[in-house]
Amino acid sequence: MFHHALPNKTVIIGAGGHAKVIADILRHDPHVELIGCIGPDPSATVLGLTVLGGDELLPGLHKQGIRHAFVAIGNNARRHALAKHAESLGFELVNAISPRAYLASGVTLGAGVAVMPGCVIQPDTRIGSYSIINTGATVDHDGNIGMACHIAPGCHLSGNVTVGDESFLGTGTSVIDGMQIGEGCMIGAGAAVIRPIPSYSLAVGVPAVVKRTLA
Repeated sequence: MFHHALPNKTVIIGAGGHAKVIADILRHDPHVELIGCIGPDPSATVLGLTVLGGDELLPGLHKQGIRHAFVAIGNNARRHALAKHAESLGFELVNAISPRAYLASGVTLGAGVAVMPGCVIQPDTRIGSYSIINTGATVDHDGNIGMACHIAPGCHLSGNVTVGDESFLGTGTSVIDGMQIGEGCMIGAGAAVIRPIPSYSLAVGVPAVVKRTLA
Protein backbone atom coordinates (compact mmCIF):
# COMPACT_ATOMS: atom_id res chain seq x y z
CA MET A 1 0.00 0.00 0.00
CA PHE A 2 1.50 3.30 -1.11
CA HIS A 3 0.81 6.43 0.90
CA HIS A 4 0.99 9.58 -1.20
CA ALA A 5 2.66 12.31 0.82
CA LEU A 6 1.06 15.74 0.76
CA PRO A 7 2.77 18.12 -1.68
CA ASN A 8 5.47 20.35 -0.22
CA LYS A 9 4.33 23.91 0.42
CA THR A 10 6.84 25.92 -1.63
CA VAL A 11 7.57 29.62 -1.97
CA ILE A 12 9.17 31.10 -5.11
CA ILE A 13 11.79 33.72 -4.24
CA GLY A 14 11.56 36.16 -7.14
CA ALA A 15 8.62 37.72 -8.96
CA GLY A 16 9.81 38.62 -12.47
CA GLY A 17 9.71 36.92 -15.86
CA HIS A 18 11.99 34.09 -14.74
CA ALA A 19 9.70 33.40 -11.76
CA LYS A 20 6.79 33.15 -14.22
CA VAL A 21 8.51 30.32 -16.12
CA ILE A 22 9.44 28.56 -12.86
CA ALA A 23 5.85 28.82 -11.59
CA ASP A 24 4.60 27.28 -14.83
CA ILE A 25 7.03 24.35 -14.48
CA LEU A 26 6.38 23.75 -10.77
CA ARG A 27 2.62 23.68 -11.38
CA HIS A 28 3.22 20.42 -13.25
CA ASP A 29 5.00 18.89 -10.25
CA PRO A 30 2.66 16.87 -8.01
CA HIS A 31 5.15 17.15 -5.11
CA VAL A 32 4.92 20.94 -5.02
CA GLU A 33 2.16 23.24 -3.75
CA LEU A 34 2.99 26.85 -4.60
CA ILE A 35 1.97 29.30 -1.88
CA GLY A 36 3.17 32.54 -3.49
CA CYS A 37 6.21 34.58 -4.52
CA ILE A 38 8.66 36.85 -2.75
CA GLY A 39 9.21 40.17 -4.52
CA PRO A 40 9.34 43.94 -4.07
CA ASP A 41 5.79 44.74 -5.26
CA PRO A 42 3.03 43.15 -3.13
CA SER A 43 0.35 44.39 -5.56
CA ALA A 44 1.84 42.23 -8.36
CA THR A 45 0.94 38.66 -9.24
CA VAL A 46 2.98 35.99 -11.04
CA LEU A 47 0.77 33.70 -13.15
CA GLY A 48 -1.97 34.31 -10.59
CA LEU A 49 0.30 33.68 -7.58
CA THR A 50 0.29 36.34 -4.88
CA VAL A 51 3.45 38.35 -4.26
CA LEU A 52 3.63 38.07 -0.47
CA GLY A 53 6.29 40.74 0.12
CA GLY A 54 10.07 40.99 0.46
CA ASP A 55 12.87 38.66 1.59
CA GLU A 56 12.29 39.68 5.23
CA LEU A 57 9.20 37.40 5.23
CA LEU A 58 11.27 34.23 4.75
CA PRO A 59 12.07 33.43 8.42
CA GLY A 60 8.39 33.81 9.34
CA LEU A 61 7.25 31.62 6.45
CA HIS A 62 9.65 28.93 7.61
CA LYS A 63 8.25 29.16 11.15
CA GLN A 64 4.75 28.75 9.67
CA GLY A 65 5.79 25.39 8.25
CA ILE A 66 6.74 26.33 4.70
CA ARG A 67 9.94 24.34 4.30
CA HIS A 68 10.59 24.42 0.55
CA ALA A 69 11.63 27.21 -1.78
CA PHE A 70 12.87 27.93 -5.28
CA VAL A 71 15.08 30.96 -6.00
CA ALA A 72 13.88 32.37 -9.34
CA ILE A 73 16.31 35.25 -9.84
CA GLY A 74 18.10 35.64 -13.18
CA ASN A 75 21.30 37.28 -11.91
CA ASN A 76 23.77 34.50 -11.05
CA ALA A 77 25.58 36.11 -8.11
CA ARG A 78 22.31 37.32 -6.56
CA ARG A 79 20.62 33.94 -7.05
CA HIS A 80 23.62 32.18 -5.48
CA ALA A 81 23.56 34.50 -2.44
CA LEU A 82 19.79 34.25 -1.97
CA ALA A 83 19.86 30.47 -2.32
CA LYS A 84 22.54 30.22 0.39
CA HIS A 85 20.48 32.60 2.55
CA ALA A 86 17.32 30.50 2.10
CA GLU A 87 19.22 27.31 2.93
CA SER A 88 20.72 28.95 6.03
CA LEU A 89 17.14 29.69 7.20
CA GLY A 90 16.36 25.97 6.86
CA PHE A 91 14.60 25.89 3.48
CA GLU A 92 15.09 22.91 1.21
CA LEU A 93 15.47 24.10 -2.39
CA VAL A 94 13.40 22.14 -4.88
CA ASN A 95 14.33 21.57 -8.52
CA ALA A 96 12.12 22.91 -11.34
CA ILE A 97 12.45 20.36 -14.14
CA SER A 98 10.05 20.75 -17.04
CA PRO A 99 8.23 17.54 -18.02
CA ARG A 100 9.07 18.68 -21.57
CA ALA A 101 12.83 18.41 -20.97
CA TYR A 102 14.83 15.24 -21.63
CA LEU A 103 17.29 14.13 -18.94
CA ALA A 104 19.30 11.07 -19.90
CA SER A 105 20.47 8.36 -17.53
CA GLY A 106 23.33 9.28 -15.24
CA VAL A 107 22.49 12.99 -15.11
CA THR A 108 23.06 14.41 -11.63
CA LEU A 109 21.48 17.63 -10.40
CA GLY A 110 22.24 19.78 -7.38
CA ALA A 111 19.52 21.68 -5.49
CA GLY A 112 17.47 24.60 -6.79
CA VAL A 113 18.19 23.75 -10.43
CA ALA A 114 15.93 24.94 -13.28
CA VAL A 115 15.64 22.94 -16.51
CA MET A 116 13.23 24.58 -18.95
CA PRO A 117 11.07 23.03 -21.69
CA GLY A 118 12.91 21.73 -24.76
CA CYS A 119 16.20 21.10 -22.98
CA VAL A 120 18.24 17.97 -23.60
CA ILE A 121 20.83 16.91 -21.01
CA GLN A 122 22.83 13.87 -22.07
CA PRO A 123 24.33 11.00 -20.00
CA ASP A 124 26.75 11.53 -17.13
CA THR A 125 26.33 15.31 -17.10
CA ARG A 126 26.45 17.14 -13.77
CA ILE A 127 24.45 20.33 -13.20
CA GLY A 128 25.49 22.25 -10.08
CA SER A 129 23.06 23.71 -7.55
CA TYR A 130 21.15 26.91 -8.40
CA SER A 131 21.95 26.66 -12.13
CA ILE A 132 19.53 27.48 -14.96
CA ILE A 133 19.42 25.44 -18.16
CA ASN A 134 17.09 27.71 -20.09
CA THR A 135 14.56 27.08 -22.86
CA GLY A 136 15.76 24.75 -25.59
CA ALA A 137 19.38 24.58 -24.41
CA THR A 138 21.34 21.33 -24.78
CA VAL A 139 24.24 19.94 -22.77
CA ASP A 140 25.81 16.85 -24.29
CA HIS A 141 27.41 13.84 -22.57
CA ASP A 142 29.86 14.23 -19.67
CA GLY A 143 29.16 17.94 -19.23
CA ASN A 144 30.03 19.61 -15.96
CA ILE A 145 28.08 22.80 -15.23
CA GLY A 146 29.09 24.54 -11.99
CA MET A 147 26.97 26.24 -9.34
CA ALA A 148 24.68 29.20 -10.10
CA CYS A 149 25.39 29.15 -13.84
CA HIS A 150 22.94 30.37 -16.46
CA ILE A 151 22.93 28.55 -19.80
CA ALA A 152 20.59 30.85 -21.74
CA PRO A 153 17.94 29.82 -24.29
CA GLY A 154 19.18 27.97 -27.35
CA CYS A 155 22.74 27.34 -26.14
CA HIS A 156 24.36 24.15 -27.41
CA LEU A 157 27.23 22.57 -25.49
CA SER A 158 28.97 19.58 -27.07
CA GLY A 159 30.35 16.68 -25.03
CA ASN A 160 32.86 17.03 -22.18
CA VAL A 161 32.30 20.77 -21.71
CA THR A 162 33.04 22.30 -18.29
CA VAL A 163 31.52 25.61 -17.16
CA GLY A 164 32.72 27.21 -13.91
CA ASP A 165 30.53 28.57 -11.10
CA GLU A 166 28.40 31.68 -11.78
CA SER A 167 29.19 31.82 -15.49
CA PHE A 168 26.61 33.13 -17.95
CA LEU A 169 26.37 31.84 -21.53
CA GLY A 170 24.23 34.23 -23.58
CA THR A 171 21.41 33.17 -25.88
CA GLY A 172 22.51 30.86 -28.67
CA THR A 173 26.08 30.28 -27.51
CA SER A 174 27.73 27.23 -29.11
CA VAL A 175 30.60 25.39 -27.41
CA ILE A 176 32.71 22.72 -29.11
CA ASP A 177 33.66 19.40 -27.55
CA GLY A 178 35.98 19.39 -24.54
CA MET A 179 36.07 23.14 -23.93
CA GLN A 180 36.56 24.64 -20.49
CA ILE A 181 34.91 27.92 -19.56
CA GLY A 182 36.11 29.30 -16.24
CA GLU A 183 34.08 30.72 -13.39
CA GLY A 184 32.41 34.13 -13.39
CA CYS A 185 32.51 34.37 -17.19
CA MET A 186 30.09 36.17 -19.46
CA ILE A 187 29.81 34.80 -22.99
CA GLY A 188 27.95 37.09 -25.41
CA ALA A 189 24.87 35.92 -27.30
CA GLY A 190 25.62 33.88 -30.42
CA ALA A 191 29.27 33.32 -29.52
CA ALA A 192 31.09 30.19 -30.72
CA VAL A 193 33.53 28.96 -28.08
CA ILE A 194 36.33 27.03 -29.80
CA ARG A 195 39.13 27.84 -27.32
CA PRO A 196 39.17 27.64 -23.51
CA ILE A 197 37.96 30.81 -21.75
CA PRO A 198 39.77 31.80 -18.55
CA SER A 199 37.79 32.69 -15.41
CA TYR A 200 36.21 36.16 -15.10
CA SER A 201 36.32 36.87 -18.83
CA LEU A 202 33.88 38.63 -21.12
CA ALA A 203 34.08 36.78 -24.45
CA VAL A 204 32.09 37.56 -27.60
CA GLY A 205 31.97 36.72 -31.27
CA VAL A 206 32.53 33.92 -33.76
CA PRO A 207 34.94 32.52 -32.81
CA ALA A 208 34.64 33.83 -29.23
CA VAL A 209 37.43 36.20 -28.25
CA VAL A 210 38.10 37.50 -24.73
CA LYS A 211 37.46 41.25 -24.72
CA ARG A 212 38.20 42.04 -21.10
CA THR A 213 38.48 40.71 -17.59
CA LEU A 214 35.48 41.07 -15.31
CA ALA A 215 36.84 42.36 -12.00
